[in-house]
Amino acid sequence: MAQKASVAAPYAAYLRVYEPLAAFPEPERAHWVRYAKREDLPSAQEEIGRSLAALLPVPPEAVPVRESADAFVAEVDGVTCVCPWRTRLRGWQSMAALSQAAGERELELPPAVLDAALPPVVRRQAAVDYERWLRRNPEARPWIRTALWHVPVRWFVLFSGEEKEFAKTESGEESRQQFVLRYRTPMVQARRRLARGLKVLREELEEGPLVDGLVDVGRWLEEFHPRSLVELDYGGLVHAIPEKRLAEDHSAADVAEGIAALREGDGERAGAAYERLTDRWATVRELQFAS
Repeated sequence: MAQKASVAAPYAAYLRVYEPLAAFPEPERAHWVRYAKREDLPSAQEEIGRSLAALLPVPPEAVPVRESADAFVAEVDGVTCVCPWRTRLRGWQSMAALSQAAGERELELPPAVLDAALPPVVRRQAAVDYERWLRRNPEARPWIRTALWHVPVRWFVLFSGEEKEFAKTESGEESRQQFVLRYRTPMVQARRRLARGLKVLREELEEGPLVDGLVDVGRWLEEFHPRSLVELDYGGLVHAIPEKRLAEDHSAADVAEGIAALREGDGERAGAAYERLTDRWATVRELQFAS
């Protein structure tokens, strides 16, 4: 039996889509049917722990040799839904984004540090492998999106404040107390909120990163089954943010209020909601530089 990862990664948040089993073609569907019946389903921390462990060898395994056969599982109105990890695909995409940021000099770490962690030869080989694989799988897309040290504002547009779930859980052999903060909503609701929010932002604001980001998320969501479940998970961020601040975090409600205020022409109320949001996440982002 594989050893469970115990690495707690306090920096990543996730946007996930869980699709009903009927959305998958055979023989993949049969695999997920069997998989969903397991009693030892892995956690999100195990997924990130395995990824971090792969970086320890020399040279590091930046992208898995084989695609993951694991997934997250959820039940929606009696229907089993799965969110495949697709670790290999996501690794390639992360490497591509990393290389682009390095080329545009937008990385927040020195090039020497990047080269030490992921040597140029490793990054070049990953790029070649990804391009070759993508030619054979042009329609491939991940079920999971990741953000480091923050939750993108565009993700909150998909949810309402009432969908926030904040709870304590028991984890590990020592029954350590941890927190879970997440939002879940049906795909139809997520798409409806995104369309409404995008309409308001395009009417009231100039084109920019927020509008472009929402368009990108909308295109991604269109790739999935209409009866899917959409989840925003604070993931490892709950290890870095104090409990009181997690309990008082109403980011989705602030985004919804800001959009509603823009629609009603109330710039002052929209500005106040945006200020609450930016102040909250600026504080979280600063944690990555703490020693």
